Amino acid sequence: MSTGTVAPVVSKHPAIDEDWKARVGAVAASAAAAAASVDQEARFPEEAIGTAREQRIFGACVPKQYGGLGASITDVCELVEAVGRECASSAAVLAMHFSQELCLTRHIDLERDSDLAGFTKQVAQHQMLLASSTTEKGIGGDTRTSSCAVTRTHEGGIELRKSAPVISYGRFADAVLVTARRSSEAPPSEQVLVVVPRAHLQLERTSGWDALGLRGTMSEGFELEASVPESYILPLDFAAISAQSMLPASHTLWASSWLGLAAGAGDVARRFVQSKARLDPGRTPPAALRLAELEVHLQRMTDSVRAGVNRFESAGQDVEMLSSMAFAIAMNTLKVSASELVRLIVGDAMVIVGIAAYSNQGPLSLARALRDSIGPSLQVNNDRILHSTASLQLVSRGTR
Repeated sequence: MSTGTVAPVVSKHPAIDEDWKARVGAVAASAAAAAASVDQEARFPEEAIGTAREQRIFGACVPKQYGGLGASITDVCELVEAVGRECASSAAVLAMHFSQELCLTRHIDLERDSDLAGFTKQVAQHQMLLASSTTEKGIGGDTRTSSCAVTRTHEGGIELRKSAPVISYGRFADAVLVTARRSSEAPPSEQVLVVVPRAHLQLERTSGWDALGLRGTMSEGFELEASVPESYILPLDFAAISAQSMLPASHTLWASSWLGLAAGAGDVARRFVQSKARLDPGRTPPAALRLAELEVHLQRMTDSVRAGVNRFESAGQDVEMLSSMAFAIAMNTLKVSASELVRLIVGDAMVIVGIAAYSNQGPLSLARALRDSIGPSLQVNNDRILHSTASLQLVSRGTR
């Protein structure tokens, strides 16, 4: 694995530190070995995901007494950051999985004998990969709006159909968490989150995935049909789940993966400048100044991401804090800042290295990193995030 000046995240669960560090290292090494192939073939990163299963990574946030590892938010952000240094697609899949897992572990009482508690424990027991379906054709990428609706059957079950323009790695997931209106009479914003295991799911692919970057996420489009017991609807409204868990989890995990991507590019630039310095001892290479400037941006990104992760971790289950405008603005700001900084840092690293970074091959190539760094500003589009933040700022008192 690559090394650099960005310090690793310090876990809040010392009891699992050494064991977790070994698990993280194994997944990152597997991701690194297959990263070029995943990108070239635009295929699912089965090597990294397979190693994650072997290391019992899925279900990590489930408490130990229920079969998980008892990992913290900081722990899983550390994981995606380390993997992001090696393969942004692999890190993206892990980030999306844990954003869904945290919705389960933070909003389901695992001590109860319920279908959802049983399913959450199965995620850890059977190492299930979770995907998400929140976007829908015709709603313009607004995850807080649904046109599809849950319909109840006479047998006590529910059915739903959704035209999803994208379900990342949907074909490879063991379950999908799906948003829908609570009923056909409910307004578009009155949503629920439904757990749909693979056995209850039908996916008809409507579009493929041949993208510029993040090619291994396999973010294809589908017509989704699901039929599950009504007990597979999470009890809390999706508006609350989104504010308290899904959005902050997504933003902190994504930002951590982008920090890994930026740090990896910084490592390449640093090695290049250091190699130039060794050729002419006593003389500072011209590119060293640009490297120092890159370090400023990388340190700013590191501090911002780590602070965002800590903010989410520290909030715990404080509903008032998690539902506050100040918290929402902070999470939105983290997403926009990190997604723009990763593009800046990778671009600057390319300028430092020069033509060798522009090549698709070689130890100094940053071509894949550059292509991967463009995606973060587009998913969810930063303009949408900024528009949401602007609306909040109109009534915010600016409390931090």
